[in-house]
Amino acid sequence: MTYLTVYNDHEQPETLLETEDPAEIAATLKEIDVVLRHWQVVEDLAPDADQEEVLAAYRAEVDRVIAEEGYTFVDVARLHPDDGDDWPQRAAAARQKFLAEHTHDDDEVRYFVSGSGIFYLHVGGKVHAVLCEAGDLLSVPKNTTHWFDMGTRPAFTAIRFFHDDDGWVGDFTGSPIAGRIPDFDTIAATRAARAG
Repeated sequence: MTYLTVYNDHEQPETLLETEDPAEIAATLKEIDVVLRHWQVVEDLAPDADQEEVLAAYRAEVDRVIAEEGYTFVDVARLHPDDGDDWPQRAAAARQKFLAEHTHDDDEVRYFVSGSGIFYLHVGGKVHAVLCEAGDLLSVPKNTTHWFDMGTRPAFTAIRFFHDDDGWVGDFTGSPIAGRIPDFDTIAATRAARAG
């Protein structure tokens, strides 16, 4: 289930909203032109399914999004813990790539097949931290200032949609704001405590 936390973007950010209510999340995100939809999760998909298998499992949904939005390139991004000696370094490097605030000349559209991650959307003096989990499809308009945190132990598979075959290209703002807002691990722990 999606979890939304909204902060102001002050030097000492304050929490303005915390919610798991789907209607409240949808209404809050609509104010910043962000769309959150939900697909039925394919339960019998193997955890190690490759890109072709993942896309085949969600073919009808993927084709519908392509038809609606005109995307020309779709791929699968995945990062899950493994037994490799270099796993900690690979995980840290992958996380670091997306942690700085940036924009794109294309929409940022992600469907979470499994696992979770947080998109931080910096709009209108607020930061909307959208914790997405399996079944969540988040559509962020191009040029929206944001960053993404997959946590210190990344574990997710996501389908990505692009209008350009170049795929993911970020234009970094240089702002330090991402360092002031609670990270994935902190928000996940807060959510778990609230549910506790």
